[in-house]
Amino acid sequence: MHPYFSLQGRTALVTGGTRGIGKMIAKAYVEAGATVYVCARDAEACQQTADELSAFGRCHGLAANLATEEGVLELATRLGEQITHLDILVNNAGTTWGAPLESYPVKGWEKVMQLNVTSVFNCIQQFLPLLRKAGSPVNPARIINIGSVAGISFFGEQAYAYGPSKAALHQLSRILARELVSQHINVNVIAPGRFPSKMTQHIGNDEQALADDTALIPMKRWGREEEMAALAISLASTAGAYMTGNIIPLDGGFSL
Repeated sequence: MHPYFSLQGRTALVTGGTRGIGKMIAKAYVEAGATVYVCARDAEACQQTADELSAFGRCHGLAANLATEEGVLELATRLGEQITHLDILVNNAGTTWGAPLESYPVKGWEKVMQLNVTSVFNCIQQFLPLLRKAGSPVNPARIINIGSVAGISFFGEQAYAYGPSKAALHQLSRILARELVSQHINVNVIAPGRFPSKMTQHIGNDEQALADDTALIPMKRWGREEEMAALAISLASTAGAYMTGNIIPLDGGFSL
């Protein structure tokens, strides 16, 4: 690997790192030389992912429920006992809820906003001390939030809270990028379009739904694992050292 893109000697935490986009990024970071911690609610999935990715380098699993403030605090405490600094924080854990407009439940709205916005803010708050210790003028620490083209476009698909939650995350990221840049912490957002994940499997497993979906994408296909991996590595490596406050669509042109 070219040294511009190496993550050798760096430490990363990827929330929601046991499947989908989170696992794509975690695997990429392990292969690039980082020591990676993946977290999710399911302790067994964390251990399985850590065992699987350890074939490529160094990966550890930490179970945590980030939907609660207590869960975030517990994760910060446990990770703080194992590391002295955190170079890269990837806030990927998220959820969605779909229902007709007239019957869309308040509990669905609250669940989506809590995990997609509030818990990301909580994680950044709690990991700031470790991020500050890692950052320097030459090599800032990195916060990479996983937003969505749903926070940019207007295709709601009856997931009424999801797009607004991601738009809020995009704006929060811009605000934090401005505030934290002087502390040598960069904040950027990857806004994915369609990638294989649990959230999109109901489309991917339906031939007609998949055809209808890809027809809306200018490149006429979903994103591939290596494309997500490459962008995530870029933002975490020397390639992203002079970037902050960016919302980067990775969507085959969908947001156009």
